[in-house]
Amino acid sequence: MMEKIKAFLKRKDIEISVKRYLVDALGAMAQGLFCSLLMGTILNTLGTQFHIGFLTKTVATVAGIDYTVGGLASAMSGPAMAVAIGNALHCPPLVLYSLITVGFATNALGGAGGPLAVLFVAIVAAEAGKAISKETKVDILVTPLVTILVGILLAASCAPWLGSVAMKLGDLIKWATLQQPFIMGIVVSVFIGIALTLPISSAAICAALSLTGLAGGAAVAGCCAQMVGFAFLSFKENRWGGLVSQGIGTSMLQMGNIVKNPCIWIPPIVCSAITGPLATCVFHMEMNGAAVSSGMGTCGLVGQIGVYTGWINDITAGTKATITGMDWLGLILISFVIPAILCPLLYEVERKLGWVKDGDVTLQ
Repeated sequence: MMEKIKAFLKRKDIEISVKRYLVDALGAMAQGLFCSLLMGTILNTLGTQFHIGFLTKTVATVAGIDYTVGGLASAMSGPAMAVAIGNALHCPPLVLYSLITVGFATNALGGAGGPLAVLFVAIVAAEAGKAISKETKVDILVTPLVTILVGILLAASCAPWLGSVAMKLGDLIKWATLQQPFIMGIVVSVFIGIALTLPISSAAICAALSLTGLAGGAAVAGCCAQMVGFAFLSFKENRWGGLVSQGIGTSMLQMGNIVKNPCIWIPPIVCSAITGPLATCVFHMEMNGAAVSSGMGTCGLVGQIGVYTGWINDITAGTKATITGMDWLGLILISFVIPAILCPLLYEVERKLGWVKDGDVTLQ
C-alpha cells in the first residue's frame, strides 16, 4: 500500500519535504509579494514624490474603493503569492490558475498576517489540485473545482487564526524590540540576516510576521550586513561582478562556500550583531514601509526604498515632522558604509588566524 502511495506521489510530483515547502515555496512567495505589494508601494511613492499624475490618480473604482496603479498592484498580492507558490510546486495550468481565487480569498481572510495563511493554504490546495489533475475525463471541471473548494474551505477555517497568530508574533517581536532595543536589535538583525543568506526567504518571513517599525529597521541592518559584507570582503576574488551580484543581488550566492568553510560567515554575522543595535539604539531606524522590504536588504535597494517610503508615510500621517540629516546618515552608514569597512577587516583577521584562505569566497 505504501509503495502505491509513494508511486502515486512521485507520478504527481508531490514532494513532501522541507526544501519543497519552506525553501522553494517560501522563496517563490516572496517573489509574488515583490511583484505585487512591493511594486505597488514603490509606484505609489514615486507618484507622490515626483508628482506623476498617472501614478497618483484613480484608475479604477471597485466596490466603492478607489485604486491607483500602485493600489491595484498591492491589491493583487494574495493571488500573486499563491500563483508564485503554485509555480514553485510545479502545478499544471488548471491548478495554477485556480490558485488565483484561493490566494485572493486567503489573503483577505488572513488580514495583516495574510502571507503566512497564503503559504499554508496555497500549498495544500496546490497539492490537492495536482493529485486530482488529469485523473478524470472531465479534468477541466474537476481540477479547478477541487483546487478552489479545498483552498476556500481551508482558508475559511484556518486563515483568520493563522493570520492572527502571525500578527501577534510579529507584534510581540516589535514590542520586545521597543522594550529592549539593544538585545532585540542584535537578535532580529542576526536572525533575519542569516535567513537572507540561507536558501530560505527572509523577505517572506518579514512579510508573514508583518515585521515593521524598529524591528523592521534591525532586519534591514542584518540583511545589509550580509549582502554588502560579502560583496566587499570577497572583492579581491570576485571583483566588480561579485560586488554587484552580491551587493544588490543576494548573498545566497556564497552558500556553497559557507558549506565548505563556515568561518567565512563570521564577519557578516558579527557585523549584523553590531549594526542591528546601532540601528535600533543610535539611529532609531524604522521600517514603516511594506513589511516585505524589511527582509530585502540592498537587493535592488528595496530595503532602503522601504525605509524612505516609511518616512514619507510617517510625515503624511503626522507622526514625523521631516526627514533629518541623522535619518540619512543612519541609513547610509547601516546599509553600506559599516558593512563595507567592517566585514573586510574582520575577514583579514580571520586570514591571519588561518581560518580562511584565498579562494574560500570565490563565486563559482
